[in-house]
Amino acid sequence: MTRSASPLLPMRTSAEVAAAKERGAPIVALESTIITHGMPYPGNLDMARSVERIIREQGAVPATIAVIDGVLHIGLEDAELEALSKTEGAMKVSRADIAFAIAERRTGATTVAATMIGAARAGIKVFATGGIGGVHRGAEESFDISADLEELARTGVIVICAGAKAILDIPKTLEVLETRGVPVVTYDSPVFPAFWSRDSGLASPLTLNSPAAIANFQKVRDQLGIDGGMLIANPVPKADEIPRDEMEIYIARAIDNAARDEITGKAVTPYLLDNLFHLTDGRSLKTNIALVENNARLAAEIAVAMID
Repeated sequence: MTRSASPLLPMRTSAEVAAAKERGAPIVALESTIITHGMPYPGNLDMARSVERIIREQGAVPATIAVIDGVLHIGLEDAELEALSKTEGAMKVSRADIAFAIAERRTGATTVAATMIGAARAGIKVFATGGIGGVHRGAEESFDISADLEELARTGVIVICAGAKAILDIPKTLEVLETRGVPVVTYDSPVFPAFWSRDSGLASPLTLNSPAAIANFQKVRDQLGIDGGMLIANPVPKADEIPRDEMEIYIARAIDNAARDEITGKAVTPYLLDNLFHLTDGRSLKTNIALVENNARLAAEIAVAMID
């Protein structure tokens, strides 16, 4: 492993990522909360290895980002990936607390926002995730809005996802992204996806049909000196989706359960996802894995196109 050039920030780059950076190879960042907070061991490890393998098959290098014992890791060795998949009690870190985790020598899994920060710090321009956070339903009363949206507005990383998580208020999420000047592009579809479902019922602000077109869009943004990130919404494969009308029934039940149990703050999303896993008899998790793999594949293709 190689240390960061900065003596002030405890940062470590995996051997594979360091070699990729040295030869100018395409790299795709990956978050780590899906490993520590998304599913139990060993399924989480199998998923993480599968996603990394897909990225390599497309000609890019995966860089899973996490804070381990106070060190920001840009890429994990396989033994580190396995150890993280078994870790209990890891912090779920975002912009507000990633520095805290490093300063206090804690172990933390990175959310979308924190992964973007780590990727930008390491010079990685493409990041694949499942779904972004956004404006929560009822935010007019709770003011619960994910830091992911602010990070997209300020940090220059392309984020490939399957849309905003369907448990959110997607229309308000798109409004905030528009207000903050974040380009929202749906890949090969005129409609914006809703995570488990290919169609949110909302038209996509922008549509592009090839990784090369996405890479060229970013090139022009760079030429214009436009700061901030870009959101690429990649609909889940049709064979793996749960239709929106069906999913909305499950989501409504899960939200009712969260209100009954007085779940608030950062606990809301993992609570709802766990509820949905049981309400759908495990289908939501299978779809989640399929869409993450699909996003990793597209992210790698975009990263390769940006090098070409």
